[in-house]
Parts: sequence; C-alpha cells; structure tokens
Amino acid sequence: MAAVIGEKPIVFRCGSENPPADILAQAAAMSHAPTPLAAQSINIQTYFHVVTTQAKAGSVTQTQLNNQLAVLNRSYGPSGISFTLVSSDFTVNNNWATGNYDSQMKPALRKGTYASLNVYFLSDLGNGLLGICNFPTNASPGSSAYNQDGCDVLAGSVPGGNVANYDQGGSATHEIGHWFGLFHVFQGQSCTGAGDSVSDTPIQKVATSGCPASQDSCPSQSGLDNIHNYMDYSYDSCYTLFTAGQTTRMQQMYNMYRAGK
Repeated sequence: MAAVIGEKPIVFRCGSENPPADILAQAAAMSHAPTPLAAQSINIQTYFHVVTTQAKAGSVTQTQLNNQLAVLNRSYGPSGISFTLVSSDFTVNNNWATGNYDSQMKPALRKGTYASLNVYFLSDLGNGLLGICNFPTNASPGSSAYNQDGCDVLAGSVPGGNVANYDQGGSATHEIGHWFGLFHVFQGQSCTGAGDSVSDTPIQKVATSGCPASQDSCPSQSGLDNIHNYMDYSYDSCYTLFTAGQTTRMQQMYNMYRAGK
C-alpha cells in the first residue's frame, strides 16, 4: 500500500497495532452492543506541535493546521466529540522530527492534562509510519505514560500535504481514534475471535488497501469489510465514518481513563 513523500515511496502503516493488555481486557469486558449516540458532548482541549528538520522548516503552515482541526471536528462531530485548538507551536529539531526521541520531545512540548490531546506533526517520522498514538491507560501525573501521551503524525499527511492519497487529514483522525481507545477494525487479523470488540464493525481479517468498491475478507461472517471506517487503512478519500458502537466505546474509554485527569 504505497504512498509517496516527494520522491520517496512509503507503505502506510500505523504504529498503534498492539493495544496494552489492560485496554484489551477492558474493551472485552465492556458491552459490545452499539447504543444510540450518547447525549454527552465531549470537547477536547487540543495542542498541535509541528516538529521539522531544518531543511523542512515552514513546510506546514498554521492554515493547514486549522484545516486539520476542521477535519477532526467533521469526522468526530457525529460522535458528540469536538476539538478546540488551544495553541500551535513550531519547533526545528533534526532528531525530534524523526519520531525516535519521543522520550525527550513529548515531555518538553506537551501541554494540558491527560484529558487534553497533544498531536505532534513530525516531518520525518520513520519506519514507514503515517502515525502512532498512545492508547488511554491508568496514568498518573508525572509518570512516563502521562508525559509521553499523545499522537505522532507524519506532517505531510495534513490537508494539502505531500503524501499522495493520505493528504486530507485522515491519518490524524485515525490515530486519535486510538487515543480514544479504539482498535483497528482488523484487530487480530482473523475471521474468529473478538476482533476490535465492537459489535457493529463486521469482523475483518486484513487491512484495506486503497479504496475498493467493496471487500469481504471474512465471507463466512456477516457483513462486508469496514473500508469506509476511520480505523481501517483506506485512502483518506475513502474514510467517512465511525459506527454507533465505536462512538459508545470512545465515550466509555474517555470517561474511564481521561475525563477530569
């Protein structure tokens, strides 16, 4: 599943592939049945951090960040979730821009509380990644899990960026889904088992590549693959929805792990 950053091909991959055991267990323990959209409205105080190499300084603009925020609000709005951009900052650091120094970068840059979202747009995020994000957990202030919370996203994936097929802001939407506790719709990569532990996302064995008309990787199970779901690996142009069950799961996880912390 190839994308292009300038002349350099990469393969779309999300680094948030192995949820911690406590989150897997908690998801399994929660009701799988989708419910109507919760009446609760959640507003997330959001901080954007752009970190680039010297050579790529200025490659992401505030206008692009504002457009990214609009994508997030459009994507999560039907789930009762909105984002308020509190601040944006721009840092030039050749090491931090690679994503290999998060233990230094995140404590230095992150703002707000554990209920606040910090997104780090890195110009040279490596290892074939478009993003990686922390799942929620029982984090106490000052702990490593608290200080390093947030999402790394390849800077070229913001709206108007330079990653072909992934340049409409969908990568941030996908990664933030993990921040809320969602798994990939192909979790477990099997046609049996719990999958993503949400009952209204049909079980799916493989990640979607591109934007096919349809796909059914588990023909013995009901439902087609979730090619339009933000938690698949489809092209940005293919993304359109979170399900009612995913909405319930995000609200449950946020209230359990992040709200008020």
